[in-house]
Amino acid sequence: MAAEVLEHLRPERGGRFLDGTVGGGGHALQILEADPSVRLIGVDVDPAAIEAASKRLAEYADRVELIQANYRDLLDLLPRSRLNGLSGALLDLGVSSHQIDIYGRGFSFRLGTPLVMRMGGTTGGEEPAADLLNGASERELGRIFREYGEERRWRALAREVVRRRRDRPFRKSDDLIGAITAVLGSRVTEQEKARIFQAVRIAVND
Repeated sequence: MAAEVLEHLRPERGGRFLDGTVGGGGHALQILEADPSVRLIGVDVDPAAIEAASKRLAEYADRVELIQANYRDLLDLLPRSRLNGLSGALLDLGVSSHQIDIYGRGFSFRLGTPLVMRMGGTTGGEEPAADLLNGASERELGRIFREYGEERRWRALAREVVRRRRDRPFRKSDDLIGAITAVLGSRVTEQEKARIFQAVRIAVND
């Protein structure tokens, strides 16, 4: 997608750009390489991403400012004058394959994965997914499954989570998959599982 990003941003004209989810720095690198006058603000809530981007963009360190934060908080972190003067901004939203692949981050619904799902890392300030599932009310869980997962059987799924956690707290992906299967049936698809896990991930990271 790099070609499409560069086509829309047109960094070859110079200016200051925002990469609101800098990740490993792939798009940021191409933006910086487009013109020597380009300056870039790179933001990511994931400390591992900031570290990776810092290494990848080291050659352009004098033109790059990396900030570990959620892009939604930029108005509180930076003067409005700096954001109003942007030549372009990129937001590549969602969870990355790198985050999914790391067992301890807990984003995957592969069996045995811990229910963490913090975008800010395993020790981030967010409440881990297990705590959310074990502590949220049935009404709140239903809202999460309905609004963030677009699940039609949200009431039954919320009720099943609450019923199961009375006997054993949710700790791993297996626990949530068990609740999903009990409600949606044994033929539940990977897509349906992904929607529910997405809903929990959105709630965890607000």
